Amino acid sequence: MAFAADYEVLYDRLDEELRLAPRPAADLFAKIIGCVCTRISLLGRSGKADPIGRMIEAGAWVDAALAVLELELPAWKLRRLVYDSGEWLCSLSRQPTLPIELDDTVDGRHEKLPLAVLRAFIEARQRTGIAEPKSSGVPQLQPDLADAICCDNFA
Repeated sequence: MAFAADYEVLYDRLDEELRLAPRPAADLFAKIIGCVCTRISLLGRSGKADPIGRMIEAGAWVDAALAVLELELPAWKLRRLVYDSGEWLCSLSRQPTLPIELDDTVDGRHEKLPLAVLRAFIEARQRTGIAEPKSSGVPQLQPDLADAICCDNFA
């Protein structure tokens, strides 16, 4: 499906741009919100997304990144933030109460915390972004009631 492939390229380009960014910037946030945030653009019309714009103007990058995550992907929660060897690791989860070994997290890494959060957001958005028709590996058969046999043991 070409439409899904286009989004894959978009997500990859945004992730690469975030990876290479030296610091958070208003135009980077605007590009992410404009390209992959469908709920925020709808909420912006009602004024519910206005705080994100004010956070970006004030330079509250971490708060803005977490607000984007909360408004756009409410099912994903912040699982952990770790600073190790000069780099932030941000993990997001749909089930943060599970043990970490069993959880299927998305991770983002960067030297700057808000960019690590946004990289994890992009990966989570990529996982939940395009609803493609799912095909089952098991063929679905209609039962043939003419040859039905009762296998219950009534003894």
